Amino acid sequence: MSEHEGPSGLDDLDTRIRAAREREMAETEQKPGRRTSSSGIALGMRISVEFVAGVAVGVGIGWGLDHFFGTKPLLMVLFLLLGGGAGVMNAYRAAKGLDATVGLGMAQKRQAKRTKDR
Repeated sequence: MSEHEGPSGLDDLDTRIRAAREREMAETEQKPGRRTSSSGIALGMRISVEFVAGVAVGVGIGWGLDHFFGTKPLLMVLFLLLGGGAGVMNAYRAAKGLDATVGLGMAQKRQAKRTKDR
């Protein structure tokens, strides 16, 4: 292999990598439910954090209200159940990829599309 063949081979490789990335981006845009940027562990961690955060926020609100009203442990138990339900719903939306269709996820998609169209 001569010195001249090395850089041209790298340029060819770079061209093929760019073409493959463009094809993958086009396929991803056609299949909105497909996740390419998240690995399995990242998605699993996000689902568990969504659930735990919902429960923790529910317990915190319930404890604060119980402390304020003096109704220990009634409101904490109630908000524990509500927080658990909210955590399950958030985990479900994260697992199904529905969180990107509303709110911040939708705004990020629109911004990315605007940037790409320029």
